[in-house]
Parts: sequence; C-alpha cells; structure tokens
Amino acid sequence: MYSALRLALVVVSAFAGGTAPGKHHHVKPPRPANEMGRIPILEYHVIGDSDARWTVERGHFKRQLELLYERGYRPITVAELIDRKIALPAGMSPVVFTFDDASPSQFRYIDHDGTLEIDPNSAIGIWLEFHRTHPDWANKATFCMLPGAAAGHAFFGERGIDGQKTAWRRPKVRFLADQGFELCDHTLWHANLSKYSDEVVQEQIARGAMAIDSAVPGCRVRTFALPLGIWPKNHELARAGSWRDPRSGRVISYRFDAILEVTGGPARSPFDPKFDPLRLPRVEVFGDALERLLDQLDRSGSRYVASGRPTIRDSSTAVGGASNGSSGREH
Repeated sequence: MYSALRLALVVVSAFAGGTAPGKHHHVKPPRPANEMGRIPILEYHVIGDSDARWTVERGHFKRQLELLYERGYRPITVAELIDRKIALPAGMSPVVFTFDDASPSQFRYIDHDGTLEIDPNSAIGIWLEFHRTHPDWANKATFCMLPGAAAGHAFFGERGIDGQKTAWRRPKVRFLADQGFELCDHTLWHANLSKYSDEVVQEQIARGAMAIDSAVPGCRVRTFALPLGIWPKNHELARAGSWRDPRSGRVISYRFDAILEVTGGPARSPFDPKFDPLRLPRVEVFGDALERLLDQLDRSGSRYVASGRPTIRDSSTAVGGASNGSSGREH
C-alpha cells in the first residue's frame, strides 16, 4: 500500500509540473502580432430553443463562447474598439458582441416568491456563468436596446410577455451598466428610418437615448445601431440631432461616436487609416456563420492579433501586415 501511495504521489507531482510521465509538454507559440487585422463585430438577436434566421439556440450559443475562448478571442465593447483600448495579452484577438432589440431571451428574470433570479438560459445568464468559470472572459458586450417595441422588445420584456414584468425593465438596464456592459441606442421601436421625416427620425433616436438615461441617469450613450441597417434620408441625423419633448418642453440631444450597420463582414482595425467608426460593419450570427468566419480569418491570416503592448495612440506604430483583410472590401 505504501508503494502504491508513493507511486501516486510521483505521478501527481509530474502532472503538477506540467509534464506527464514519458511525455514532453509542448507549449504552442503565441500567434504573431497583427494589429492591422480584422475584428469581428458579432450581431445577435434571440437566444432561443432552436437555430433560425434571427435565433441562436442556447446550447449553440454556449458552444460559440467556448469556441471563441479556445481560439484565443476575448471580448471588448464597441466603445473600446473605437477608442483603441484593446488591452489584451500578446497573441489574443478582440471580438465585439452586440445584442440587438432587447428581447426577453437576452435578459430574463425568474421570480421565486419575490426573489428575482437571472434565468440561466437567457443570454446574460449564459454569459455570466461563462465569465464565472472563465474569469478572463470579461463582461464586455454592447446591448443595442429598444425601450418601446412590440412583442416584449422593450428593455427585455414587459406586461407579462415571456413572464417578464414592466417594473423589471429599468433594473435590468441598470444591472447591465453596473456589470460593465455598454448600452447602445437602437431607436424607440425599431423604425425604418428611411421612411420618416427628419423630425420623426430625431424623435425615434432621442427617445431611445432618453429611455436609457431614465434607467441609468447620466449614462453617456456613444453607440447607435441602425434598425435594419437602413440609414435615414439625412444620414447626419443618425449621428447627431435633437428632439423637444412636447409634454415637458425638455430638449433631448444626441451625438454618437460609433454607428453600427447590419452586414459587411469583420471590421477594419481601428489603427487602419480607412477605419470609420461611423460605418461599422457587423457579422450576423446564425447557422454556422461564426464558425466559418473564424476559419476564414485564420486561413487568410487577416485576424487581428494583439502585441501585448500598452494601448497604442498612433496608428503608425501598430504591428502587423496588410489591413485589407480576407474580404478585400472597402467599408
């Protein structure tokens, strides 16, 4: 028995040192830096029971988080992207998660006799559990929210839709902000802005910003997601404008630093001279789109890879090769 115990200790010691008996531990070299590479801005809508055009099945979503983690991606927000705050270890790559429309599937509460619990099968429940087991997967994603759309797309549910109460809406938005997630304007109820007058366009966007401020007073909303990816007739109003509330007389103004489109492939590096924060392309996630994208970025060598250096302020000092990426498209 003593000999068996001694042998077990020897085996444990060998594994603790990183090498199994009779085997050599090979450390995979870090990926070469490429700070001119492409960065995926992922676009999610519903996390549900099965994969569909606008839905990612929750089990699939969990596997996507694992896949990204294993392949060396770590999340950043849109605001961090445009500020060039990509503080990742050498060899790691940034990925931006955006969640559109504020459906209950993204953030759902379960009421246990007055005690609220985040549904572990909602997007935020899955994310927080993944963060708990992978501490270096930060709470960094951008939620592009609707405060007044139909079918519960109103700050993650209301009026009993999917079991969600109206009174829970603002606390959910505050929770996201407190956890470090970015809050993004997506208009009041997902209006096709090309169909409306300048006045209505500004009302839609300003009321979205006003609703976020009512939940998180003083919140600086820097990012706007175009509903349907469609611009208003006056493009400038997507970036900045104002609207007067007829009831209070209060003027709500908005000015964004980033505008999200719907499609276009992975985004240029913020160090690329052609990077345009006011026309950021995204990747719609459904089916195997994400898996195919990651393979394409690796095959083409166009993936952004961090150097591990402190935040860069001058694009001329960025490390890496060609900036045009795998698609070769101008964005």
